Amino acid sequence: MFTTILFYVLAFVLLYAAFRVVSAYSPVTAVLHLILAFFSAAMIWMTLGAEFLSLLLIVVYVGAVMVMFLFVIMLLDVRDHPMSEKLKPYLPMGIVVGLIMVAEMAFVLSRAWVDAGAKALTPENYNNTRVIGEMMYTDYIFAVQLGGVILLVGMVAAIALTLRRRPGVKRTNSSAQVKVRAEDRLRIVSMEPQVEAKPVRPEANSGEQA
Repeated sequence: MFTTILFYVLAFVLLYAAFRVVSAYSPVTAVLHLILAFFSAAMIWMTLGAEFLSLLLIVVYVGAVMVMFLFVIMLLDVRDHPMSEKLKPYLPMGIVVGLIMVAEMAFVLSRAWVDAGAKALTPENYNNTRVIGEMMYTDYIFAVQLGGVILLVGMVAAIALTLRRRPGVKRTNSSAQVKVRAEDRLRIVSMEPQVEAKPVRPEANSGEQA
């Protein structure tokens, strides 16, 4: 069947991309293959009927998180190396990854015109998004909470690893700002008004000399 062949092709691309993520020497190459792995997994979900998860994976991870990672990696040491020199070595790899993603999307969307087998039986008014939400917060609530804890630990670890104690850095003291009084910041000073001197007319000066 067409769906079976397509599944094995997408699975092979997914496994190869995942292997290159952990084995690539360059971080840019690893991120490009990670984008390909996420996109291949999204296409597999699309063929299985999980359209919401597929689009969510593409929009959130491929379209936002991974692209942000790629831009951050490419912008490292931008002062030492021009951006054109950093893009040229990875341009062929990016073109190949993009073509593979376009081909996968074309094959998945072609299931609408090719005999892809019988569809899964679903009841009327079936809402894929609602079913996923109910399963996440009922049957798989422990897995969702565990994933949230893992993400929190990763975020705290990243902050702890990148935190540096640098002298001379100005920091905001919120407690001192709350305790400040108007008398400490504002001082009213009484000053004598300044009056502009009247100009002396030339006729008066000449009369005094005579």
